[in-house]
Amino acid sequence: MVSQVRRFNRIVTQRVGALHDRFLARDRSLGEARVLWEIGADARDVRSLRTQLDLDSGYVSRLLRSLEADGLVTVGAKASDKRVRVARLTRSGKAERAVLDRRADGVAESVLEPLNPKQRARLVAAMAEVERLLTASMVEVATVDPADPLARQCLRAYFAELNGRFDAGYDPALGLPADDDELRPPAGLLLLASLHGEPVGRGALMFHDDGYAHLRRMWVAESVRGLGVGRRLLNELESRAAEHGAWATRLETNMQLAEAISLYRSAGYVEVEPFNDEAYAHHWFEKSLVAKPI
Repeated sequence: MVSQVRRFNRIVTQRVGALHDRFLARDRSLGEARVLWEIGADARDVRSLRTQLDLDSGYVSRLLRSLEADGLVTVGAKASDKRVRVARLTRSGKAERAVLDRRADGVAESVLEPLNPKQRARLVAAMAEVERLLTASMVEVATVDPADPLARQCLRAYFAELNGRFDAGYDPALGLPADDDELRPPAGLLLLASLHGEPVGRGALMFHDDGYAHLRRMWVAESVRGLGVGRRLLNELESRAAEHGAWATRLETNMQLAEAISLYRSAGYVEVEPFNDEAYAHHWFEKSLVAKPI
């Protein structure tokens, strides 16, 4: 499998011209061309640019300085917040970006042109699938403190979605609590999934004295649904629960969350009698990790 991935990487870099110093026959590298494209017509926060491209700050700074020297980009403080640096395309930069777009279209057309219609459809469909899988491979999952700003951002998005999906709305104060201290070791833990530095999912565990782990407030952003992020979070939470010595994981959910219910059932969860008084729950699930102690 590793050999196939490496072969794929080699042929793609060769076919799109990434091996040339003068990408698309312009006097700049692929990295510089990509930065021009990502800045776009509007100003772009340099930090978000770096995060989007998964590049270190030193390399992005060198790319921007090169583009500044060519008169294609300006970098300065944001008007509303002097601490934030933003990059903007100059008039020459916008013209260069337009040339790069036209030539990139030409490369794409040259890939498709030799193929018959069925081959083109197969290639484009395969590319779309590869794009989704590569995106899934870039999602990072890590333990964070529940007070982390990104964790808070994720929690707000979770609450907002529940409020929109539940018939009578959602009020966190009416549901079972999951206070920060309950989600910190050794009482529990919180996992955060992120993509390009942005939070795209979360899931928490609360460890109970009678030996089970309670899975709480699991959520995946709509932008990455279908990429397996939910299942990955669930698997990782189960592994952490087992490492802690839990004999089972338990959770409750609302009947409106059909996707979540489907995920839990496909992962081996079975419906059980209610084990708490969560006001918004219609289903309670359990999955054994080891034999239940006597």
